[in-house]
Amino acid sequence: MSQMPQPTALSRCPVCEEPLEAGDRFCGACGYDLSAVSAPSQDSPDDATITMNGTSARPPAAASVEWPVAPEVDSSDMPAPVHRATDIRGTDSGGSELPHPHPDLESAGAHEPGPARPGAAPASGARPPAPQSPTAPPAPQGPGTPAPGARPPGGQVPGGQLPGTQAPVGQVSGGHLPDARPPARAGDAPSPAGRPSGGQAPGAEPSGVRFDRPSEPDEYPLAPPAAEAPVAGNGPADPRTADLASPPAGTKLCVACRSGRVDDDGYCENCGHAQPRERDHMEQELGAVAAVSDRGLRHHRNEDAFAISSTALPDGSPAVVAIVCDGVSSATRPDEASLAASNTANETLLAALPRGTHPQQAMHDAIVAAADAVNALADASTAQGEHAPHVNAPACTLVGAVVTTALLVVGWVGDSRAYWVPVDRSSPPARLTEDDSWAAQMVAAGLMNEAEAYADERAHAITGWLGADAYELEPHTASFKPDRPGVVVVCTDGLWNYAEAAEDMAEVVPLDAAERPLHSAQVLVGHALDGGGHDNVTVAVLPFPAPPQGAGSA
Repeated sequence: MSQMPQPTALSRCPVCEEPLEAGDRFCGACGYDLSAVSAPSQDSPDDATITMNGTSARPPAAASVEWPVAPEVDSSDMPAPVHRATDIRGTDSGGSELPHPHPDLESAGAHEPGPARPGAAPASGARPPAPQSPTAPPAPQGPGTPAPGARPPGGQVPGGQLPGTQAPVGQVSGGHLPDARPPARAGDAPSPAGRPSGGQAPGAEPSGVRFDRPSEPDEYPLAPPAAEAPVAGNGPADPRTADLASPPAGTKLCVACRSGRVDDDGYCENCGHAQPRERDHMEQELGAVAAVSDRGLRHHRNEDAFAISSTALPDGSPAVVAIVCDGVSSATRPDEASLAASNTANETLLAALPRGTHPQQAMHDAIVAAADAVNALADASTAQGEHAPHVNAPACTLVGAVVTTALLVVGWVGDSRAYWVPVDRSSPPARLTEDDSWAAQMVAAGLMNEAEAYADERAHAITGWLGADAYELEPHTASFKPDRPGVVVVCTDGLWNYAEAAEDMAEVVPLDAAERPLHSAQVLVGHALDGGGHDNVTVAVLPFPAPPQGAGSA
């Protein structure tokens, strides 16, 4: 059966000695449960109360102590330090007064040690002095022995304490770091403020930190190299000052060191620097045609090539020629293939047109001759490795245009294109070629529309090219008779990838393209580079009809 707690008849709280009144169940000062303690026996002394288990009762609480107020957080936001035993005034076991912070040093956190009292115990954390024999002679004072009270070498202090402080080394008194400036050294000039070069104020207590490393200047002036005249036979002269002999005529010098000869592979024989290729960026302008070719931003070389020229027909009217070739990157030596094809096709046209050959037939013959030139690159003497000459042979695509005063002829193999852009932009532009590619075949067969076909990853897989491994050579030619002036844009896929539709190409071609063909070609190449330049870019611009100043062989 449970019972309710009964009030006690105690006169004082057994814990805090607070006077109690009759009927109190809890102490009004400390809240002690009085029902758990029975009233003291009248025949037992108050200070000898024994509990049931034989241990002494809890001793009475000590009188409250006035703790000093902890300093607030300083401007460095460091937390307030905890109280230490030396912050409280009192006496030690011998009756001597305990050391306490000096009023003048309290803000710096250092304590001034008072004079030693007979029988006084050392401060907390301090190492007691080593016992000295009364008969022991004083230690000898040699050159390497510090004087009594002097700082030992190396900044070490016996007992691990700094002089003039009560805190052990490594602790911070009052939340502030000690002054870490080095002490002044003999021979140091005083600073303008009257402080030694070490940063200590005159007469200040040493900080206990020593910097043996001398101060360093902010700058280290470099001495000029000693001028020594080169001695004959003791090494080559300095190329920066020596007079280098003039290279033989026709020798190509390195663009980096300006002294080494460039070998046939395009590298300097002296410093090994790779020389810029001449085909990385090419521009050419004639009176009636201009062309620009650029390596692009992603390829390590330019595998495109072009050839432009003008001639006269048997009746004396002008004829302008432009050939653009794109090397097949997956083939060997594609740059050689495009260069051979463009030069051969151009030369063939220049030979056939003045004889009176129809421009369309001349274009067909030029493509066949270009194919033979590319095939010749894959003969057994120039084959790579152990493969047969026709395996992965050099290959390229080709597109060309011939412009006369009344006729426009185009021919192509592969996916390089020709566009017609009229001067009057109210008239529609047109694409003059059809690609030899997987996408074009899908569109021609009605299996896909043009947008779907060219969005496929196989879109640019060509089905026709010039090369020994081509399935069958089928040159495409077409002739047109435009009824208004315009320009013909002949380009590789490095350009039309960024302006595929005829309308898109017409928007990029400048309005004055017929009067400034070179500027227009530069603008078109820049458009491709601005779009990303993922491929080599080559474009030729031919005004139609051919202007009279285009006559004459070039």
